[in-house]
Amino acid sequence: MSATRASIEIKSDIESHFPKLRVLTSKIADVRVRKRDAELEKFKNELINKAMERYDLNSLKDVASFRAYRGFFWKIGVDPTKNRPASEALIRRILRGENLPCINTLVDAYNLASIKTEIALAAFDADKLKGNLLMRVAKTGEEFVGIGMSKPMVLKGGEVVVSDEEKLVAIYPHRDAEDTKVTEQTKNVLLLVYGVPGIFEETLRNAAHVATEFITRFCGGERRVEE
Repeated sequence: MSATRASIEIKSDIESHFPKLRVLTSKIADVRVRKRDAELEKFKNELINKAMERYDLNSLKDVASFRAYRGFFWKIGVDPTKNRPASEALIRRILRGENLPCINTLVDAYNLASIKTEIALAAFDADKLKGNLLMRVAKTGEEFVGIGMSKPMVLKGGEVVVSDEEKLVAIYPHRDAEDTKVTEQTKNVLLLVYGVPGIFEETLRNAAHVATEFITRFCGGERRVEE
């Protein structure tokens, strides 16, 4: 396991601007990530059916948690009608009759947790992280390579980002880095539960619990730390 600790430091300028912003983390060690799993696909269909019973496209924007994420997106300069919060985007796909992304068993598992809890989640290959994590304001000209990007994007400065001691690992809370993504070679995972003002810490803790339960159910592993 890498030396990355199971917590994230939030810089004072972020805390002063968003005093009620909370982020939780959890480590899961010794996972086994596969491309697909029949039991996971069956479970996925069950959660899809429940989501279709619970939500509809017309009222989705009024769900309290999605409104909280949308409000945060506007404040950080991201248009949530073009870059939707992760959990809302997944549920919209379901309601439109579109297939959910099929990445690998671990990513698919925490995506299902995001659907169930309405909370944005991310997972990183912990062995590719260097040192401690830090949430801060991006500097002008910093480069970030998100998952699937062929070339880096140059940040304007002022974006909310997460970095380790060497590089950016996420643009908070909607884009994660290519270098630290979870693959079938991943053995140890750091899970981030992305909170925003308006979402209670208890809700985030429940999301961390659900995500850890789903991941260990389909990928094995052992939860080490949760804060």
